[in-house]
Amino acid sequence: MGSTGTVLRELRGAQKSAKGVSLYSRYVNRPAGRVLAAGAYRAGLTPNQVTLVSAAFTYAALAAVALVEPSWTLGIAVYAALAVGFAFDSADGQLARLTGRGGPDGEWLDHVVDCGKLLLVHAAVLISFYRFGELPSDAWLLLPLGFQLAAVVTFCAGLLREQLGKAAATAQAATAQASDVPAAPGTPPAPVSRVRAVALLPADYGVFCLVFLLLGAPGAFRAGYAVLAVVHTLFLAAFLTKWFRELRALRPG
Repeated sequence: MGSTGTVLRELRGAQKSAKGVSLYSRYVNRPAGRVLAAGAYRAGLTPNQVTLVSAAFTYAALAAVALVEPSWTLGIAVYAALAVGFAFDSADGQLARLTGRGGPDGEWLDHVVDCGKLLLVHAAVLISFYRFGELPSDAWLLLPLGFQLAAVVTFCAGLLREQLGKAAATAQAATAQASDVPAAPGTPPAPVSRVRAVALLPADYGVFCLVFLLLGAPGAFRAGYAVLAVVHTLFLAAFLTKWFRELRALRPG
């Protein structure tokens, strides 16, 4: 087992592409996950165990949002736990690529934890609104449900876009091979857009977690949460349009 410095250097060479990644994930969450992955490697943890550590931090924080009266102290604790959980969520994949111990079971577990997180984070806000919030109107109780819908549809639609895109590409390659048609030359990867990385910041889960720092000021928290809900809904509309067009372009013939 190499030194921590050696492990970190190997992890830097095992990073996923920065394409389609916001500045927060690229420069904050992934580097933090790299440090945690190095520590997990030296501790002998498996990628699946790291995923469960991520779930423990995240779900404990969300339980606190639902069960504890909002305060500045709670907000700091919740944000810290969510940020650490998100960093561990990056660490499991990095550890899997470093050790070669990743597999379908690990990818499945990671997605299950992520899906549960997206459902619970907005359910926790709804419960907090109901139990502790002096809401201007009961209509505010609908906001977490709408935000939850946007978040879950974005997550599921993105996964389907990825899987259906891979399946279509595999089918096209098999057809070309059976027909003895030379495979089309690969398209060079597009350069990483800094403008896109900045534009994606409001949709980044790590940036969303920052709103919990406002738990000590209920009015400010509601306003920040509402703004993020609107932004995520707009991103959902843009993503659905983009993904539908990309999948339609993959139709055979």
